[in-house]
Amino acid sequence: MQLEIVALSKAGGREVNEDACGFWSTPEACFCVLSDGLGGHYGGDVASKVAVQHILDWFRKTPECSARAVRASLEAGNSAIMLEQQRDTRLKQMRATAVVLSIDTRRDTAIWGHTGDSRLYCFRQGRIIEQTSDHSVLQSMVDAGYLQPKELRISPNRSKLLAALGNEQQFELNIRSAEFPLLHGDIFLLCTDGLWEYVEEEDMERTLGASASAAEWLRALESQVLARGHERQDNYSAIVVWCSDPDETMRLDSIKNTETILSDETPL
Repeated sequence: MQLEIVALSKAGGREVNEDACGFWSTPEACFCVLSDGLGGHYGGDVASKVAVQHILDWFRKTPECSARAVRASLEAGNSAIMLEQQRDTRLKQMRATAVVLSIDTRRDTAIWGHTGDSRLYCFRQGRIIEQTSDHSVLQSMVDAGYLQPKELRISPNRSKLLAALGNEQQFELNIRSAEFPLLHGDIFLLCTDGLWEYVEEEDMERTLGASASAAEWLRALESQVLARGHERQDNYSAIVVWCSDPDETMRLDSIKNTETILSDETPL
């Protein structure tokens, strides 16, 4: 399995970008992580960077593609944020969402997990076949039948979360328990709410169908965000992972550090 990966992370209409994202790879595996620091808490930008750094550090030490590994990496991110809270009392309320994707490129399998409302989508033949479910008050009401799914994007209460990194009492993870068998042409999108709130699933599929590469699709997604956003638009970040035929040119380079991606969308 060959992988093409592109990513972006931008401040939008905010002064500070509280999102962070990155990936790390070996010849046998690739690990992607994306995080959104909670804007209502001082240090959200710190929390997301700490989460990304420590989750990727965990995979560097244990490059294993399994449900156990994804869970352990997220727990490492949670512990690191809580340690920073203890070191600096100004950061005691900081929190962060996180979504992790682990791909075994030898066995063509994937595992993922998340907490909060940063999402993972998996596309096959241009259609969404897998999607994470938010840990949010609105998502629980949608699941119970009290609200329509459209409320997830338009309700003023859409940012109220039930779980996040950095809160021992509200630390909940959803981990895919079984390995997901990959096919050539499968595509993953990891994104913060600053992106998916402005790009509905039908538009994700439509723009994907009109795109010939991961970079082209990510530009189309960003165009949708910018066209529908406003002056106080939230930070928005995304990682696209394009799984291709092994005979195609490989475009995946190993990351050598855990710096966050804060520039225009860039093939890594």
